[in-house]
Amino acid sequence: MTIAVDRSNCRNVFDAGLPVIDYARAQHPDEAHDLIRAARRQAPIAIGPHGPELLTYDLVRATLRNSRFRVPQGMFLAAQGITSGPLWDRVAANIISLDGDQHRRLRRLVCQAFTPRATERLTTTIVEVITHLVDRYTDRGGCDVVSDIARQYPIPIICALLGAPSEDWELFSAWTDDIFKAFSWNAAAETPVIVAAWDELDSYIDDMVARRRSAITQDLTSELIRAEDDGDRLTADELRMLVAGLLIAGTDTTRNQLAGSVHVLCDRPDQWALLAAHPELAASAAEETMRHSPIAFSTLRIALDDVELAGVMIPTGTLLIANTGAANRDPAVFDARTASTSPATATRQYRPSAPERTTASAPTLPVVSSPKPWPLWRGACPTPAAPGLPRGSRYRE
Repeated sequence: MTIAVDRSNCRNVFDAGLPVIDYARAQHPDEAHDLIRAARRQAPIAIGPHGPELLTYDLVRATLRNSRFRVPQGMFLAAQGITSGPLWDRVAANIISLDGDQHRRLRRLVCQAFTPRATERLTTTIVEVITHLVDRYTDRGGCDVVSDIARQYPIPIICALLGAPSEDWELFSAWTDDIFKAFSWNAAAETPVIVAAWDELDSYIDDMVARRRSAITQDLTSELIRAEDDGDRLTADELRMLVAGLLIAGTDTTRNQLAGSVHVLCDRPDQWALLAAHPELAASAAEETMRHSPIAFSTLRIALDDVELAGVMIPTGTLLIANTGAANRDPAVFDARTASTSPATATRQYRPSAPERTTASAPTLPVVSSPKPWPLWRGACPTPAAPGLPRGSRYRE
């Protein structure tokens, strides 16, 4: 898959005549996948709006595991000409921008806090929050899932996780909306708003951590303060960054993926009915809808050397888009067989949903577990919006 480059025999990725994907032509995720499918029939790599995009499962998986590529420091910022200043400093120091030993060290420390016991403590809160949100609309018989349920769902749970007062959820929601603009392709224009929100959040977190240091409890903030690995502990800056990261990522990704998964099931009423009749399939349904319709379509890499991929040369410093949304609908891995409507059969056999539309009708989406190797969305970073959606809309906001 990846070999040393002979420049005389390997064409530059930008001069190789690869297909071009113009997502401006897509007004719906299905239309974006139509464009991706057409490009993938021509080549495993296409040129997208921000650089080369990897479109096949094997190519994406190999690249994400290849040490000759790394997460670009600052994520989307350098590609927009932002390489210094307060916004750069925050994003570049964030765990999603770190690579190698720095990233592994923080993961080791954070893992000390993320224990099964800590997760189990949230179960009651999760059930109570979603039940309260849904019960308000049961008699009415309908609601706007995005604004009435999905948007409000994660913040009270994140508050409980971190030990923040639940009445502060609206503050967190507003800060998240503004800070997440740092991971868009319009970050330069939004810098004053982003930095102001981040300053306010940092001040809030510093106060919360100071209170916890004098009165340790059982919340995640306390666990992070206690976390230790062979005498190594998180610094104050690292602790602040990780708490902010949990708030931002846990809020934005959760609310948008929840709305996206419901959107998928609304388009497939037979699968909705199957899930309602057999709630034991919920975990499988969550995994499958995230594979089929993820809210984060891609993750970024920078080439650290001239590298050959699929017969073309990726020059040093090239920003590469690993299109995990495309990879997780690659027909070479996820075939077009449909599942039985019997939950007893569906839970015993792998029958992936039809990833490529061959007719005007929507594909069946079985609520079953995906196969190993695991779906690539698990390693995806946040992106400003899935292809085919207005920037920042996340299906509907």
